[in-house]
Amino acid sequence: MISFRLGAEDLADTRFAISPLSQLMESLRVLRAPALHPLHGGWRRTVLAALDPADLPLLSALVGPTLALPDFLTPRPTAYTATLEEELAVVRATPPQAVRLDLRAAHAPRPLPAALRQAGAPGDGPVLALLDALCSLLQRYWRTALLPYWPRIRLVLEADITHRAGQLATGGARSLFAGLHPNLGWRDGVLTIDKMIGRHAVDGAGRGLRLVPSVFAHKPAPPVSADAPPMLAYPGRGTATLWEPEPAPDASALTALLGAPRTTLLRLLAEPLPTVELARRLGVTPSAVSQHLRVLYGTGLVTRARDGRRVLYRRSALAETLVSGGPPVCP
Repeated sequence: MISFRLGAEDLADTRFAISPLSQLMESLRVLRAPALHPLHGGWRRTVLAALDPADLPLLSALVGPTLALPDFLTPRPTAYTATLEEELAVVRATPPQAVRLDLRAAHAPRPLPAALRQAGAPGDGPVLALLDALCSLLQRYWRTALLPYWPRIRLVLEADITHRAGQLATGGARSLFAGLHPNLGWRDGVLTIDKMIGRHAVDGAGRGLRLVPSVFAHKPAPPVSADAPPMLAYPGRGTATLWEPEPAPDASALTALLGAPRTTLLRLLAEPLPTVELARRLGVTPSAVSQHLRVLYGTGLVTRARDGRRVLYRRSALAETLVSGGPPVCP
C-alpha cells in the first residue's frame, strides 16, 4: 500500500491536469499487457502494425516487469495542460543520476534489460545519449500512436475532469476520492492506494496533489519513488466510449445547417477548384459562388491558395469532418 498524507494546504492545492506524456507512457502498458486493457485491442493492433520494429525493444524496456514506469518519464504536471514538447523538455533536463535511479527502480528487482544498458555505463555521457534517444523515440511514437486520436482522447479526459470537479464541489475531498477508484481510500487526511507493490508513505508537506486522468490506466498509478511529490494517474470515466464509431454524417442535417448551395460547394471542394469552375459546375454566376465562398472561408470551412492568377479553394479539415465523418477511429 502507498499512502499520501495530505494537509489543508495540500487539499487546497489539489489540481487536475491533462498530460500528453502521461497518456503516452500509460499506453506503453497496453502494448506490454493487452489482457489488462481489452477495450484498446483495436488501437493496439493498429499501432503495432504501424510502428518501426526497430523501436519496439526500447519502447518495451520503458515498462518494468511489474508494469512500473520510470518516474522521470512521467513528470508531475505544473499546469492544467501542456504540449508533449513542453513535457519532453522537462524530461531532457533530468540529471543523469536520476535517470539511472528511476530506470533501476522501475525494473527492480531485475537488472536493466539490454535495450537500457547505456544507463549502467560509467560517466554521464552514455546516460545523456540514452536520454536524448528516448525523447526522440517518444516523439516518433507519439506521432504514430496517439496524435491521430488525441482530439478524441482529450475530450474524454476533459469530460472526466468536469465530472470530478463537480464531485469535489458538492461532496468535498471524500466524495472525490471515493469516486476515483475502488483501490483508493480516504481517512483522517490520508489517501491510501491499495494493491500496490510499493510500501511507503509520502507526506504532502504543502506540495499539493496532482490528479491526472488517463484513458490507458487500468488502476491508480502513483510515482514509484517515495521522494516524489504526490501525484496520481487514474482511469478516466468514459474510456469505454473512446473507440465507438462516429455516427454516419446526416446529409440533411448538414444542409439544414449550411443551406443547400453551401453544402453543395463543400462537397465539390474535395479537390482544389477556382471560382469560375465552381460556377460552371453549378450553373450559376461566379459572383454568386464568391458570396458563398466568402462565408465558408470566414467560418474556416474552406481554405484558399493562389495558383498563378487563379485562387483555388478547397474544404478545410473541419469541413472534411462535417462532410465525411469524424476523426480517426480504431477498428
